[in-house]
Amino acid sequence: MHDDSVALKYGFKGGLVPGVDVLAYMIHVPVAKWGRAFLERGLIEARFAKPVYDGEMVLVQAEESGEVMALTVGSGEIAATGTALLAAKAPSFSLADYPDTAPVETRTPIDAESYRLGKWLGTAPRSWQGEVGAEYRAEVRDAEPIYAREGLVHPGVLQRIMNRVLMENALLGPWIHVGSRMQMLSAVADSDNLAARACVTANYEKKGHLLVELDALIVANQRIPVAHCQHTAIYQPRAEAL
Repeated sequence: MHDDSVALKYGFKGGLVPGVDVLAYMIHVPVAKWGRAFLERGLIEARFAKPVYDGEMVLVQAEESGEVMALTVGSGEIAATGTALLAAKAPSFSLADYPDTAPVETRTPIDAESYRLGKWLGTAPRSWQGEVGAEYRAEVRDAEPIYAREGLVHPGVLQRIMNRVLMENALLGPWIHVGSRMQMLSAVADSDNLAARACVTANYEKKGHLLVELDALIVANQRIPVAHCQHTAIYQPRAEAL
């Protein structure tokens, strides 16, 4: 939903900033507060209630209450809300519960089988080293020095991988990421090859939209879980023009 003409068809006034990038804006604040500890065991949740348009200036604000940081993103009205906290320790997950699954060999147009309830989906592994990582951080306007200094992956990259779960397993039309929960399990080296192992936990209709929910591990080098993610997306929006 990032092309202006397509977005207009669906009732928006222009191309949208992907939800995963809005979440990346939000991540800057807890990393600035907790540093590497957040990259090792931080938890962040976000819901995207209103669009952030390409080229729009937005403000990320944080308010702390006890151990929880409440986050908002917006310009005038709030577009996204979320929370972040630092877990006492990272939870453990078994790779055996998340089978290694390759993406489909040939993507086909989205249908009832694409994101069938209980289906396992995967992504092709890739790394985010050097210029690739630097370009990503520039895209999400994050100049935090820890990533380049310590050779670490920005957590927003893991959210882009979650989007790839949907994109690498079907031919999608316009679609919208609406919510995420991500528990970091380890800081991620930028030399690591990362892939998602995701299960479809819900697939339903709401207000004319078709939504899918995923539960996934992001795995480094086929052996180290680095994040547990829950991802919600409208994979077939209701078209305002229809």
